[in-house]
Amino acid sequence: MPRHLTEPVTEPPGPSLPRTQKRTLLVLTVSQVLSGVGLSAGVTVGALLFQDMLGSTAMAGLPSGLLTAGTALAAVGVGRLSQSRGRRPGLAGGYVAGAVGSAGIIAGAATGSTILMVVALVLYGAGAAANLQARYAGADLAAPARRARAVSTVLVATTLGGVAGANLAAPTGGLASALGLPPLTGLFLVSGIAYALAAVVLLVWLRPDPFLLARTLPPDERASPSATGSEHGLLVRQGVLVMVLAQIVMIAIMTMTPIHMLAHGHGTGAAGLVIALHVGAMFLPSPLSGVLVDRYGRKVIAIAAAITLLIAAVVAAAAPADSLTLLTFALILLGLGWNLGMVSGTAIITDAAPVATRAKTQGTADVAIAIGGAAGGMSSGFVVVGVGYPVLALAGGVLALAIIPAVVHRGRK
Repeated sequence: MPRHLTEPVTEPPGPSLPRTQKRTLLVLTVSQVLSGVGLSAGVTVGALLFQDMLGSTAMAGLPSGLLTAGTALAAVGVGRLSQSRGRRPGLAGGYVAGAVGSAGIIAGAATGSTILMVVALVLYGAGAAANLQARYAGADLAAPARRARAVSTVLVATTLGGVAGANLAAPTGGLASALGLPPLTGLFLVSGIAYALAAVVLLVWLRPDPFLLARTLPPDERASPSATGSEHGLLVRQGVLVMVLAQIVMIAIMTMTPIHMLAHGHGTGAAGLVIALHVGAMFLPSPLSGVLVDRYGRKVIAIAAAITLLIAAVVAAAAPADSLTLLTFALILLGLGWNLGMVSGTAIITDAAPVATRAKTQGTADVAIAIGGAAGGMSSGFVVVGVGYPVLALAGGVLALAIIPAVVHRGRK
């Protein structure tokens, strides 16, 4: 038998796989720092900007809902483009759309056009879709036993940009005023530039494309240790459920916390600080979360996410309205619970989805996450107006507990 038929298949010629993975994570880290600035803008001042324009607290949750609806729509496109052309054009396209959305938000606020604001917020959500789907790119070339850690490396990079962006609300407000724009649009000026730079980084330096390279690897390099055959679909649904529930709870409580704070005497700077610490808690613990998920299993950490979200909700509901300390603590726990749910859920999906359809499946999963977030964001303002912020928080805690029976039930099957 010819020698070439008996030799094992090896990776394609070029840089070694570990070396390529390190380069991929470095490029993704840089782009995530930049896109984190854009991500935090909508979270920090989107609700306040809409409240000022419409003069209604009930409608203050609408920007979050529109943004996450845009994320859902864009997640389909980013996932499908990544499946057919690779992560580089898929993620970069999302960031370019986010930059255009930033410009539209500024123009809508400056002209008082609610319609333009609505359209621009949906478009702005594409940047968030790319930011979230970048975590999958970090796992494309990772060994199965280290996938959660690879995901967490990409997530933690968002922290620097997210925290910095949230704390730029006051300084950029002065810049916007100097340019004759509404002060709350200042953060969107910075986010538009940041999204555009993130797209440039990926287009220029994310080479080779991690997803396209992963499709060329031999089957043993892509094997998933935790899912085979008919289990794939069930595990994908489990991972989606964990992330969707965590997203709904996080978005609903986070969206209305700045409104709740301003209504009880806190300033914009205090609200920005709380959101900055919340965003930090969403991403900064990612390396530890990745290690825990890889070491103790996806199910255990998903349950820990549910418990953490419940505690956060109870603290937020019980905190006196004038207690900056307790509200900050609640939002930090809220971010941590979201992080545990996102890392564990992402690992479940990445394990289960075969590489032939992985990017498309991941994009579809993020659609469900975004739809859940949109529902949580858009309904949160009406809940607060109707029954108050504490009830909203407690309802979120009860919803988070639904993760536990879903995960335990799947473990028994």
